[in-house]
Amino acid sequence: MSTPLSVEPEEQQRLIQTKYKQVLDRCKLAAQCAQRDPAEIRIVAVSKAQPVRVLQAAMDSGIARFGENYVQEFIQKAATLEAAGDRVGPSPEWHFIGHLQRNKVKYIAERCTLIHSVDSLRLAEELSQQALRHQRRMDVLLQVNTSGEESKYGVRPEEAATLAETLLPLPGIAVKGLMTIAVFADNAAVTRPMFRTLRELRDDLASRFADEVHSLRELSMGMTNDFETAIAEGATLLRIGTAIFGPRSSNK
Repeated sequence: MSTPLSVEPEEQQRLIQTKYKQVLDRCKLAAQCAQRDPAEIRIVAVSKAQPVRVLQAAMDSGIARFGENYVQEFIQKAATLEAAGDRVGPSPEWHFIGHLQRNKVKYIAERCTLIHSVDSLRLAEELSQQALRHQRRMDVLLQVNTSGEESKYGVRPEEAATLAETLLPLPGIAVKGLMTIAVFADNAAVTRPMFRTLRELRDDLASRFADEVHSLRELSMGMTNDFETAIAEGATLLRIGTAIFGPRSSNK
């Protein structure tokens, strides 16, 4: 059931808070089953196509980390929330999780905590330039296409080491790990090999390249339909939208 836009803010907050708690409980159980510390796992609430007042309700419910897919939508939301002078609490932590074009980097460089979708040297070079321009360090993840689907972005697993090696010397950016999007399937037997591939690749790259700047510890993988399997395979960042906000409807 989706979160209706016509409900009162208090009711909307209550609905999101309930859904979010359910997700947290499922994460905790999955982590325990995998003999992992639940504190190692963070949720990125995928807020694409959600209006600002839904994000505000989510923030009031205790959600502080949001993932956006589209640059124009992201900067409009961020600017609106920043301009809300009566808002109480810290600013949200923004993650950019969608495909990113080089000519759009300048619009998000100041606001993003983590870019999940770096899949080329040219994009990384632009991120480096913008990071230096804003006198900050920009944390990034390398996107790897573990499913082999042509419709998905990301480098092939066998190309990841070469890309990582060329990115590490770039000033202003820090490679923190890997990201993948598995095929959409409810069957863990289908998605598990993709998550396992990413974890094994991360472990290999971390043993070769990790240092105090480039830690390569993060694994951004797992969404509403498969996050428990991703946790079992080592996910540290879960990108969850539907389980928190409900399915997106065509009028959003």
